[in-house]
Amino acid sequence: MVRKAVLPVAGFGSRMLPASKSIPKEMLPIVDRPAIEYVVKEAVRAGIKEIILVSHSAKTAIEDYFDSQFELEYQLEAKGKDKLLAEVRDILPKDVSVIAVRQHRALGLGHAVACAAPVVGHDPFAVLLPDVLVDCGDQTEDLAEMVARYQETGCSQIMVEEVPAERVDQYGIVALEGEAPARGHSALMTGVIEKPSVAEAPSRLSVVGRYVLPGEIMDILLHTQPGAGNEIQLTDAIATLMSKSPVEAYSMRGETFDCGNKAGYLQAIFHYAARHPELGAQVRAMMAAEVKATS
Repeated sequence: MVRKAVLPVAGFGSRMLPASKSIPKEMLPIVDRPAIEYVVKEAVRAGIKEIILVSHSAKTAIEDYFDSQFELEYQLEAKGKDKLLAEVRDILPKDVSVIAVRQHRALGLGHAVACAAPVVGHDPFAVLLPDVLVDCGDQTEDLAEMVARYQETGCSQIMVEEVPAERVDQYGIVALEGEAPARGHSALMTGVIEKPSVAEAPSRLSVVGRYVLPGEIMDILLHTQPGAGNEIQLTDAIATLMSKSPVEAYSMRGETFDCGNKAGYLQAIFHYAARHPELGAQVRAMMAAEVKATS
């Protein structure tokens, strides 16, 4: 059973400066809660019980957010602010734990994932990039589908979506044995290349930022040499894994928001604010008024 998830949060978030100078980029709010909460709750809804943060000494605010704060809860309870108290206590279910390990040097995503090896052990686990929010609306969530598929077949799952040809050099791009899978389905992979040129790209299916992997990839990562950008790439380890066990590309159904850059972050705010149960109608009216005023 997949019960562990690794979230690499040690990066400095240079694309979000100056806001990320003193606030972890993962703690920047999307409406009324930090971006990291959306990602953690996505993992929890997929059945994850152990969240492993691969963190940095400057990012203890993330760990603190998922801890209880007695003084705050006491004050809210004393003042009869029951709704706010419930929201604060509902950030993390009681049967879910958060563990933090350190990545002392920024040596790539593969290195960050490998830092969690002592906690993951030999268990299968998910990897969620905290920069990427995934909204599946009323459909079954993509990560939950990936976890179910892994537990049914034992095949590793890599979430992918199609990108324009001119952008393939910005992503990990997968090669498939056959046709691209329909949305919500998986297909066997034959390769994956990190940031290929347009001529070298085997497809236009890019790795999104959600993975379900076996514990054995940790041993592979320990022996993976630096690749693109002189960093230890998770995609290189996955390419090695494919020589040992099947890996599938899962075609996502949801919508992604890259909160690691300012435009994607603003897009996420607009999207989640417009769908907010309390603020949605007001926000949609404000957005319409702003468009009219600037057109």
